[in-house]
Amino acid sequence: MDEEPVPRQLRDRALLLHGALRNVELGLDDVRQYGADSFGDPDYVSIYGLRPAEWYGRGIRLLGRTAVECTRDVLAGAIGREIAGEVGCLAPARLIRVLDPFAGSCNTLHWILQHLPGSEGVGFELDPVVFELTRRNLASLGCPIELLHGSYETLLARCSVPADAALVVFVAPPWGNALDEKLGLDLRRTTPPITEVVDRVCAQFPTTRLLFAIQVYEKVEAASLAQLQARLERTRMQLYPLVARGRNHGILLGSRGWAGRSS
Repeated sequence: MDEEPVPRQLRDRALLLHGALRNVELGLDDVRQYGADSFGDPDYVSIYGLRPAEWYGRGIRLLGRTAVECTRDVLAGAIGREIAGEVGCLAPARLIRVLDPFAGSCNTLHWILQHLPGSEGVGFELDPVVFELTRRNLASLGCPIELLHGSYETLLARCSVPADAALVVFVAPPWGNALDEKLGLDLRRTTPPITEVVDRVCAQFPTTRLLFAIQVYEKVEAASLAQLQARLERTRMQLYPLVARGRNHGILLGSRGWAGRSS
């Protein structure tokens, strides 16, 4: 009697983020299958302006968890445009410095810099394996991002910004179990909590013009959102309808210390 074929395991968020492929350097087939299984698109994990076959062919590699947590091109590009538009509405600064304290693949930081020409970008990455992979990926692309290895708390404490500069901070710590597909994203359960990150940045740069760009989900737990908005002077949220309704990501923009808007 012929044996029953073994069912192929879905390459979904659970397997890549919490399961056996979490810390595995993915092959191209795994990357494409994750996109197909989860979103019906084998090219879903497009980063640095390249589709999976293109970036994989150039030697770029991702862990399973990074493939899930990275912000793909279509969303990262939209975020970059949104941030650039907001910066253009604020009083001008001589220099814009962009900080990503949880850099991961650095794809969002890459796209923010594309839309803010002349700005400077720095990213922090705690995990040594992710740091090394991303460092190699950026080098292969010739990307000028300064990537530093260490905890965001330690590296943030060492940061300085010129007095006449403004700081854009992209805040997207690992969501982990903070995201519930039904209840939405609880901003207090990310690792670390997003409110903690905002508080630390504000304490480190009390006189610097700050623009926070915080990645959110289509549905956000209301109390956690209210706690975050209370820390910022002006906020607005923009969602991007790129996948099925109820599963879309967006950005919450909020400023601090940026008195007045340009005409």
